Amino acid sequence: MIAVGALLHAKHLSRSPLEIAISLVVPVVQATLAVYLLRSGGAGDRLLDAAVGAGMMGVWSSVLFGSGAAIQNQRWQGTLEMIMLAPRRPALVLVPITLATALTGTYAILATLLWGRLLYGIRLDFAHPVAFAVVAPACILSLGLFGLLLAATFVLLRNANALANTLEYPVWLVSGMLVPITVLPGWTGPLAAALPTTWAARALREATGGGPVWPSAALCVGIGLTCAVLGAFALTYVERRARASATLALA
Repeated sequence: MIAVGALLHAKHLSRSPLEIAISLVVPVVQATLAVYLLRSGGAGDRLLDAAVGAGMMGVWSSVLFGSGAAIQNQRWQGTLEMIMLAPRRPALVLVPITLATALTGTYAILATLLWGRLLYGIRLDFAHPVAFAVVAPACILSLGLFGLLLAATFVLLRNANALANTLEYPVWLVSGMLVPITVLPGWTGPLAAALPTTWAARALREATGGGPVWPSAALCVGIGLTCAVLGAFALTYVERRARASATLALA
């Protein structure tokens, strides 16, 4: 059921002109900015890391805005109430939506790598190519499970994009997708360690430049599964609260 639902929602997202435009344009723009920033800073040897980091930024944006938009679309279409009334746990109904947004975000990594290779001549010399091919899908799915926890909040908010807008750039920064975490204030360390995006970015960076890939990948998957469990309990709670306050529908 989860696989069929994820495929259905992925097809639905592929029919959205807004989603297509964002998926096609934003990752390429981010990769271009990252390449020029690193070149101007004398870090030309990190261009492949920049392409991978920009791709992860695209995946996070897809999960964040895609999950919020999916909930909003269900609300606008008047189907959110039926989803919450379905004779199964809300998490089993909503997790295909968040996984679909993560799957569509896979394009971001592929696009940034291809863009960097064709336009800037970045050599795709991965230190651990097999590990990269295994870790990338696992990290992307983990971010999709993290989106389930976010969906619990999106169910309660009538304008989920308002929350999504405030989470995009801070998570990019704290997770170290382009800027090393070591240059950030010390108080950001515990926050970064609790986010699956941090370990996903680290695992892919280690697979790209060299390092212990599997510990970071295991932490990313572990945090993603934890978020899925917490999201399942949170959705049950917010479902009851939304029913009691009659906030599922727009009016």
